[in-house]
Amino acid sequence: MCYDEFMNVRNYQKELDKLIEKLKRDGGEPRHLVLHSCCAPCSSYCLEYLSQYFRITVFYYNPNITLEPEYRHRVEEQKRLIAAYNAKGDKYLIDIVEGDYEPGLFLELSKGLEDCPEGGERCFKCFRMRLEKTAELAKELKADYFATTLTISPLKNAQKLNEIGEELSKSYGVPWLPSDFKKRNGYKRSVELSAEYDLYRQDYCGCGFSKAESLKRAQKTPD
Repeated sequence: MCYDEFMNVRNYQKELDKLIEKLKRDGGEPRHLVLHSCCAPCSSYCLEYLSQYFRITVFYYNPNITLEPEYRHRVEEQKRLIAAYNAKGDKYLIDIVEGDYEPGLFLELSKGLEDCPEGGERCFKCFRMRLEKTAELAKELKADYFATTLTISPLKNAQKLNEIGEELSKSYGVPWLPSDFKKRNGYKRSVELSAEYDLYRQDYCGCGFSKAESLKRAQKTPD
C-alpha cells in the first residue's frame, strides 16, 4: 500500500492520468477545458501539458490582485505566453477570456480575516470566489471540464482546491478536472518555462496581505 492510500489522501495527479487515458481511448474531438489561471508562470507548465489533450480556454480572473498596475502587468504576460504557445502550432490552439477586475469583491470577502496567515481561511474564500466564476463560465460555454492552475504552487492547498472544485461541479453541472500540477516536477518545469519565455515571475500571490508577508520574509532573510 502506498503512503497516500495509507493516509487516505487522494492522489489527484493519478486521477488526472486515468481520466486522460480514458479520453484517449474514447477518441473523438478534444474535450473543452476552461482553465482558471492565476498568472503566466503558473500556467506555463499546465498549458504545455494539458494542451496535448484538451481544447483550452484560459480564464484569467484574479480580483485578489490589489494593485491595478500589477494586475495589468500579469494579464499581459498571460496573453503574451498564450500567443507564443499558439505560434508554435504544434498543439490545440489556446483561447483566453479575461474576467472582470473586481478588487472590491476580494476586499469584501476578506473582512474579519485580515490577520489570517497565508494559506488559511481567507485564501480558501479567495479560491472559491475565483473557481465559482470559472464554473459559471464553463457552464456558459458548455465546456466539458473546468480546472485551475493554482494547484501547481507548493504554497497552495491542492486538496482544498480540489474539494472546492468538486463541490462547485455539483452546483453548476460541469465536471471538475482533478489536478495536482506540482507533481512530477510540474513546479520545476514552470520555473524553467518562465526563464525560457522571460516571464515576469512575482514573489507573492497578488493580494496586499500576501505582499506584506513576502516583505516580512525578505526582511528576515540574511544577506
